[in-house]
Amino acid sequence: MHRRGILWGAVSAIGAVFAASRASAATEAPAKKLKVVYHLDDLDKVSFVMGNIQNHLDGVGGPDNVTIALVVHGQALKAFHAAAANSDLSRHVGQFAKDGIELAACGNTMKSQNIGLSDLLPGFVRADKGGVVRLAELQAQGYLYLRP
Repeated sequence: MHRRGILWGAVSAIGAVFAASRASAATEAPAKKLKVVYHLDDLDKVSFVMGNIQNHLDGVGGPDNVTIALVVHGQALKAFHAAAANSDLSRHVGQFAKDGIELAACGNTMKSQNIGLSDLLPGFVRADKGGVVRLAELQAQGYLYLRP
């Protein structure tokens, strides 16, 4: 009978510790919302990066659970010219813009390609100081840097 009492006491103590840890986990502040910037400058990686961003959104349960920015410069920007963009890319860009994703086009690249914002798919903003400067600014604001 004494052994049974010791065993019951041990099981009760373990249960109490488990219940207390669950209660403290429920009262802790929620995890900080991540901020992520994707860097895209390779024309061959445009579809891959757009898929990565969609997978990222899906993986965290939607745009309310993460802040994402996309900075595009160099040859990759050619894919986002409205006149040349395919329908799948246009659809993704439109949805990302609705989701609040910052779509930044390098001002230096725009100048070298002789294009304005109206030549790009809707939703883009101009990174006047340049794409690499925008990347550094976002990283200084706590964004995690991803270059797929």
